[in-house]
Amino acid sequence: MSTTSKIGGPFVAIVTPFDGDERVEFAALRRQVKRQASAGNGVFCAGTNGEFYALSFDEKLAVAETCVEAADGRVPVLAHIGEISTHQTIALGKTIQGLGVKAVSAITPSFIACSQTELVEHYRRVADALTVPVYLYNIPARTGNTLDPETARILADHPNIIGIKDSAGSQESLDAFLAIARERDDFDVLVGPDSLVLHGLRNGAAGCISGLGNIAPATLNAIHAAFVAGDDATADARQTHFSTLRKDLYALGFPPAMVKRALRSAMPEVGASRLPVCISADVDSRIAAIAAEYVELRD
Repeated sequence: MSTTSKIGGPFVAIVTPFDGDERVEFAALRRQVKRQASAGNGVFCAGTNGEFYALSFDEKLAVAETCVEAADGRVPVLAHIGEISTHQTIALGKTIQGLGVKAVSAITPSFIACSQTELVEHYRRVADALTVPVYLYNIPARTGNTLDPETARILADHPNIIGIKDSAGSQESLDAFLAIARERDDFDVLVGPDSLVLHGLRNGAAGCISGLGNIAPATLNAIHAAFVAGDDATADARQTHFSTLRKDLYALGFPPAMVKRALRSAMPEVGASRLPVCISADVDSRIAAIAAEYVELRD
């Protein structure tokens, strides 16, 4: 990865809108992409907040294609391709790489308990098979498999692995990957936890992939913009606002479902999360109150 082609800045792990019959609502998806582009944020499609786990192979392709078309070159689009098996991850990646995405990322395999040796082999095979750049994606709370920093250091030597999205949730985990990025100019870190965006930027992260950016796209972009401008006071204030939103909202349940429900309260067209996700009336009313305070409909 040359320094001139580095990917960075704020990205949003965009929600996948559904209609009342749980079909992908592509017109609403296009509007969400354009909303993020208007705020200056890149798009990460079919990730955790995009409910990749509930999308079929063909739906993932259609979502990626729609996002690229809607972005229309204004902002970069990244796509998630992680599946349980190496074979299926490669199959999805080979199809998606031709759609115009800038890079792809893949979570560690889930369900199968993988050794670090198996993870190295998995990612090497994926990266060997694809022409589009690959990000590792560490999210052990959801997959059951942790990508160790030393494993990432080994994989960083692969010419087609350009970085990692770390969503382990702790500063300790993030700092370990940031240390690798500081050792070399061909491996970047994209921050996953919304509470650590500014910390990551201040310690060498190239950018972030945010779930809460669906709710507050201008706040997300302002954290990055203030950091770049050296405006510490504004960056701190925007990060505090973001972190408070995260604390209040994520206390209520499964984070991607909470994000989508909060956005839906202001923009009904994004629809509900696919079953089996259910939200009680009590939690729903509490989400609505948070949404009324935090959802940003304009830059």
